[in-house]
Amino acid sequence: MVTLAEVAQHAGVSASTVSYVLSGKRSISTTTRRRVEESIRKLGYHPNAGARALASSRSNIIALMIPLRTDMYVPVMMEIAIAVATTARTHGYDVLLLTGEEGPDAVRRVTGSGLADAMIVMDVELDDERLPLLRETDRPSVLIGLPADTTGLTCVDLDFKATGALCVEHLATLGHRDIAVIGEAPAVYERHTGFAERTLDGLRTRSRELGLRLLHRPCEGGYDAMAATLARILDERPDTTGFVVQNEAAVEPLLALLRQQGRAVPEDVSVVAVCPEQVATQASVRLTSVAVPAQEMGRHAVEQLVAKLDGRGSDEVVLLAPELTVRASSGPAPVQS
Repeated sequence: MVTLAEVAQHAGVSASTVSYVLSGKRSISTTTRRRVEESIRKLGYHPNAGARALASSRSNIIALMIPLRTDMYVPVMMEIAIAVATTARTHGYDVLLLTGEEGPDAVRRVTGSGLADAMIVMDVELDDERLPLLRETDRPSVLIGLPADTTGLTCVDLDFKATGALCVEHLATLGHRDIAVIGEAPAVYERHTGFAERTLDGLRTRSRELGLRLLHRPCEGGYDAMAATLARILDERPDTTGFVVQNEAAVEPLLALLRQQGRAVPEDVSVVAVCPEQVATQASVRLTSVAVPAQEMGRHAVEQLVAKLDGRGSDEVVLLAPELTVRASSGPAPVQS
């Protein structure tokens, strides 16, 4: 088993410095802290959680609130959760996973019981009912998501508004003028979930600026729901040549339905997706996409939270810039006869 002294020797610092990095009892320079943390990772050092808790009056546990809803794409949520757990371990913290949909009651349970030193909250709505409690408690918290009002909060998220704008710009550059958005399940919009609402805002705003016609239709996902949604879109906007999909469960059904209708991708229609990289690259047509940086979001959230626990952090919003990767599913708009 690796000892604290071995970590100190590897990092070229004193054993007390390693202890201070782990406990947060003293301010350590960023350079030294990172060197110690890198040594901890390389050597696989695991501090004794019980001893640390007794010494610091902390539980050394971070609560992760991750409601697993049927209308959300669970693999992305779990990828974020895994990134949170692995990053937390490098800082000497374990993760308590709260998967119920209890909302404020779960926040009260954590803050009132001492179960965890801090919280990371996911599935954030624009007017999330958990926010007043998070603002009032003295326990640090970080949101993975962006509410309408970020005052007194620390948030980490993909810049979904910029993501929507980027998708529209790509299709506009290729000459597409009629664009349909196949969105998340209706319940996601009914809850005013932040990522979906902000993507839609970016899509609509940039479409207006570029003079494009945009149609948004939520979709439950799956073949039957996608068939009904696509039929409605083509009935309402028969000249649609560009699709933006923000619904992982609708991707493959859409591509299959377009093939059945004799609409070639990308010669007749272009498809751009907001989805995990794996979904885009493993689709039957490799998708032009903006990736959801799940691992980066989870890592940033933990680093922001640890900084707060160590007295170094402040309330801020970290928005990750979207990156669009062009693949086989997008091309020039067909010439209208």
